[in-house]
Order: sequence, then C-alpha cells, then structure tokens
Amino acid sequence: MFPLDRSTFDRAQSVRPQWRQPSRSAAFDVFEKLSMPDPKEEAWRYVDLDFDLADYSVPADAGDRVDRPDVIRNALGTTAGVAMVRNGVTTIESSTADVVFARLADAGPEHGTLILDAIPSDLDIFSAAHHAFGTDGVLLSVDRPISEPFFIDIEASTPGSVSFPRVAMTVADNASASVVLNCRSPHDTDLVVVPQIEAELGDGARLEVTILQNWGYQTKAIGQSRVVVGRDATIRISEVGLGADLSRLHLTVDLEGRGSSSEILGVYFGERDQTLDYRYFMNHIGQNTSSEMFLKGAVEDEALSVFTGMIRIEKDAQRTNAHQTNRNLILSDGAAAQSVPNLEILANDVRCGHGSTMGPLDPEHRYYLMSRGLDRERADRLQVRGFFEEVIARLPRQEITEPLRDWFNTKFVTAQAEGRVQ
Repeated sequence: MFPLDRSTFDRAQSVRPQWRQPSRSAAFDVFEKLSMPDPKEEAWRYVDLDFDLADYSVPADAGDRVDRPDVIRNALGTTAGVAMVRNGVTTIESSTADVVFARLADAGPEHGTLILDAIPSDLDIFSAAHHAFGTDGVLLSVDRPISEPFFIDIEASTPGSVSFPRVAMTVADNASASVVLNCRSPHDTDLVVVPQIEAELGDGARLEVTILQNWGYQTKAIGQSRVVVGRDATIRISEVGLGADLSRLHLTVDLEGRGSSSEILGVYFGERDQTLDYRYFMNHIGQNTSSEMFLKGAVEDEALSVFTGMIRIEKDAQRTNAHQTNRNLILSDGAAAQSVPNLEILANDVRCGHGSTMGPLDPEHRYYLMSRGLDRERADRLQVRGFFEEVIARLPRQEITEPLRDWFNTKFVTAQAEGRVQ
C-alpha cells in the first residue's frame, strides 16, 4: 500500500500518459495545500467526519473480489458492456456495442475531449486527492442509440485503503445510453472510496444513470458527480442509498442547452449509525429548461439523512420549470433527518417549487389498515413499502426493482423483529 504523499504521486505519474500529467501535477499542488473539511463549514455542518484521509493508503493492486452475490448484474440480463473497477483498477469484461467502452488508463490523446475533468480539483481535499492519485476508471463514449444497459461494478475491498474510481461518459448528438453503477464493499472492512462520475450530453442526447450505493457498513464514500446537458437533451440520474458508514454524493447538473431537462430520483434507507448525505445542485442556464429532484428516504436506529438541494436559475434562463421534493420517514427515536431545499432565481418567467417533510409513520393510516384486519407490524410494513414504491416504480431500469424492494423490506422487517423501530 502507498500513502498519500509525493512518492505515491510520482508513482502515479509514471503510469499516466504524458499528455495527462500537467493537470495531475496541478491537482497534487492543490492537495498539499488542503486539509480535511472543518465541520464549521456550511457544506459539512451536518456531517461528522471522524476520520482523516491521511490515515488511508492507495492499494498496491486490484485485491480480492467482494464476496457478495451479483444480484443486480444477474437481474439486468443482456448488457451492452460490463466493466469492473476494483480498488481503483479497471477491467473491461465484455462489450457488445460498437462504441468506446474502455479503461481510462488506456485512453490516448484522441480521447482527450472525452476525459472532461468537469469536477474541479479544488472542490475539496477529496476531489484534489482523486485527481492527484487516481489513475484508472471507465471511459464511455456513445455515438448512437444503445438500448441495452452498460453495467459497471465498482468495488473496494482492501482494509485501510483509499481508492479513486472514475466514470467519464459522453453521449453524442441524438444518441442514447443507460448505465448502471453497482457500488459495494465488505461490511467488516474499514476503507475510503472517492468516486467521480462525469458526463456530457450533446444536443438531443439521452442518458440514464442508475447508482446503487451498497457499500459496507465501515466504508466512507465521498462521491462527486457533474453533468453538462446540451440542447433538447435529457439526463436521468437515480441513486439508491443502502450502505456505508458515511455516504456523501455531491451532484451538479448544468442545463446549458435550450430545452434541456433533468430528472433526479433518490431512495434511501439509513440504519445503525449511518450518515447518508446528498448535496444536489441544479443550474438552469439555457431557456425552456426543466428539472425535477424527487428523493424519499427513511432512517432508523441512530442514522442520519441529509438533503441539501439548490435550484439556481440564471437571468437568461427564462421559461424554466423546476421542482425539488424531499420526504423522510423517522422510524426510531434516535434517528434524524435534515432537509434544506433552496431556490435562487434570477429570471422572472419561471415556474418553481420546493418542499420537504419528515416525521413518523402516519397513525391514521395505521389505524385504517388495522381496521381492515392487519396487525400493527404488517400495517407498518405496508406503509413503508408504499412510501418507497413511489420512487422505485419510477426507476429507469425496472429489471432491478425486485431486489431493491426485497432489500428495503428486509431492513425494516429486521428492525421490527429486533425492536429497533417505533
């Protein structure tokens, strides 16, 4: 294993193409100047960062596979391509589509425009470390409509490690693609993972990205993502949050093109002392753009969920239609949710709205269900299932929804059996 220092950076530079080295040198300079975020900073005020990135090291190799069933991959069926990114090392397992689906480490100068570096290295110390020490990932460039999904398994398994997986995607004018990212690690292994996902959509393009966050319970995951959307193009991003000790997703969508649109869905369930943190920023730049953020989650035990949403509408982004909603179930006395939706409107011809709710299961709904013959436990299960179903039924890859329903249901049923919910 290699510590996050100059010698490890020099080692990373030695395996990078020469044309990529200058930007990585700049990132390392930024990394050396930054420290771990202060909880007094607004961006981190709800999150307890009880670890130091300097205590983790870059794995020397791909390491072992995560010993967990391939439920999602099997549910998808036929795919356009399959890739594995394990401990920062990428393997392309299959590719049936005649498009660029390759290791980022193998990218040549001709792919320079596809490697967007859309997420700045000075965003925070995690982004700086990603750009300085990350060397591999998946590169996808689609120039025509592809109906079958691309499946990317992102794994981390080495104790005490920090890895930097990356997925860079471009979808050309009038092309389309669907990508499923399956993120996982062992439940008993302390590690850090800093994934970055970036995408650029041409005019009239369509891209669906489904992120299954199923990290182990000792994993700290600091994810960052940015999408740039062209004229009349549509991005759909769905995140399912199940695992991790700390999971944070910082997502920025720039609706640059006239008539571009975005749909952001989220469904999550926190338990134990998990923290699930979502920071979503929707920038309306072009005219006639539209967006929806719709997230629903539940927390039990001493878990914490955080949603910070921002819709910003630029002065020239007239005739924008934008909405954000976050709803939370609080299932235990020790659990908590923070929800902070925001609007920043500089245009005067817009339709916008935002809202958030949090609270326990509805006692009136419980009473109604029990009056129809259900006992309390079954009535509460039905409420929880219906709460999540509003999002699950809208996920773009319906092939994977049955395993998701089972996972969410099992979490709640287990908590009921152990007396951990109200």
